[in-house]
Amino acid sequence: MTSNEHNFDVNLIRKDFPVLDTKVRDKPLVYFDNAASSLTPEPVLERINQYYHSERSNIHRGVHLLSQLATEAYDGAREKVQNFINAKHVHEIVFTSGTTESINLAAYSMRDWQAGDEVIVSQMEHHSNIVPWQLLADEKGIVLKVIDITEEGELKLDSFEALITKQTKLLSIAHVSNALGTINPVQDFIELAHKHDIPVLLDGAQSAPHMPIDVQALDCEFYAFSAHKLCGPTGVGVLYGKEALLNEMKPWKGGGDMILSVSFSGTTYNEIPYKFEAGTPNIAGVIGLGAAIDYLQNIGLQTIADYEAELIRYAHEKLQIPGLACIGTAANKAAVFSFTLEGMHPHDIGTMLDLKGIAIRAGHHCAQPLMEFYGISATARASFAFYNTKAEIDFLAEQIPLIQEVFA
Repeated sequence: MTSNEHNFDVNLIRKDFPVLDTKVRDKPLVYFDNAASSLTPEPVLERINQYYHSERSNIHRGVHLLSQLATEAYDGAREKVQNFINAKHVHEIVFTSGTTESINLAAYSMRDWQAGDEVIVSQMEHHSNIVPWQLLADEKGIVLKVIDITEEGELKLDSFEALITKQTKLLSIAHVSNALGTINPVQDFIELAHKHDIPVLLDGAQSAPHMPIDVQALDCEFYAFSAHKLCGPTGVGVLYGKEALLNEMKPWKGGGDMILSVSFSGTTYNEIPYKFEAGTPNIAGVIGLGAAIDYLQNIGLQTIADYEAELIRYAHEKLQIPGLACIGTAANKAAVFSFTLEGMHPHDIGTMLDLKGIAIRAGHHCAQPLMEFYGISATARASFAFYNTKAEIDFLAEQIPLIQEVFA
């Protein structure tokens, strides 16, 4: 482990996750699909249940006690997110349904762009950071440019620099690759972008759950992430945006709570962040996100990062297996291990491992352009979290040669 070992007991942590007691075909569950969605600990489940059991009401404007309690919990969660990513202002935190909606919200705000304006993404992006910009390209005629990567799965800073022109309006890249685990040196890219007055959006879906995040230190203009990947509920996400930019952006949905006044002659919009949060929100989900942040911060994000770094190093050592090719060998990686097995489709790998109780992800991981770069259609992906163990990785390493024999 690390120097934090005396503060971190993985076996004690695992007791907080009731789903880990699940049996899969009479075998203990080994959950290695954390990059798709993390598990949810008991304290988060309890907090969500508390809302439904004793605080169930709509938020804002209600004068009765239940509404006041729900509003306090909901608004308190926004403050927790602010602290979690060290945003300067609480009103820089916009609640969404997830990272995908967060990026789409940002893209929608760029509809004053002109034909020929450019957005730069990278070869390793999730589809959620490609398709919104393609929609904008179809509508406005903007140009989508792509940063090259190395065979190891690392972004090329010189490729980004070569793409910059006076028409470049935004850099939008992943902080951590969901398919490779590469931790991108985003600070270098942000600094270069800012030298050319280019704002930066970071897809933080795979970074926020696994390492300390400080958006003020990063100095990114936007940062997006999801609750369900950081031990929270599904259907909730965050778009952080710098105050000045959010104030300039137009609302993208109309309805209740995003207005100050409405008449048939016109509408006055609410202040940020509320002008982006039309309608009744996912109240229980936001409260659950707040509880998940409490849970992670109680452990410590640096403690989590250190432990998961040890897990991925261990996985790379144990999975040196003939016929296994690791896809993504960057020097700086999060706890994601993507691989192929000679003569086997990743879906077959996933199916065979499931028979042993091991849950992985098999497919293109919403990163088809990246798969094309490597000349493959899919990978098997084992992704680890702080409640996983080296013993579970040992079990995975033991099973792979056995399933290779089946397909030999």
